Amino acid sequence: MPREGVDRRTYRTRKFGSWERSQELDAQVASAGRGEGIAFNFERMTRTPNNFGAHRVVWLAGERGVQDAVVEALFRAYFTDGRDLSDRATLVAVAVEAGRDAAAVDALLAGDEGRDAVLAGERKARRLGATGVPFVVINDTVALSGAQAPETFRAAIEQAAGAEPVDACGLDAGSGKRTC
Repeated sequence: MPREGVDRRTYRTRKFGSWERSQELDAQVASAGRGEGIAFNFERMTRTPNNFGAHRVVWLAGERGVQDAVVEALFRAYFTDGRDLSDRATLVAVAVEAGRDAAAVDALLAGDEGRDAVLAGERKARRLGATGVPFVVINDTVALSGAQAPETFRAAIEQAAGAEPVDACGLDAGSGKRTC
């Protein structure tokens, strides 16, 4: 993803084959969100952001023990308010709204702090087979990609409860040998 993100309509049309299909998927998510009291305002989103900076801000918040508040603020900023999370000033403002210090967040984004940790997380996600979000790994044994029905999660949790730890590609955690 380019540093400045991309036009959302262009990106989603390419990803899902048509703008109409993208809107159908957004409507499904918005409907599910309404049922949980979450307002998804996809019509406000004009860009699909490069979220590397946002991940670094989340990393910093995690280092300070306040990750949940920052994650919630970032999700609200993007999915409800339609703010561009590729924009450094927006990231600083959102972090401040979540109680973080503007100077600390701005300094983080101006430098390299947290970069290696976020890159390591990206490598791990790729190794586990993540190609999009959501991507859930349960007990280091079962991975689910994409939105899934509650029954699918239940089955995955039950499977994970009795399984030996492996990554999503079938890498045996004990021996390190691939099983796929």
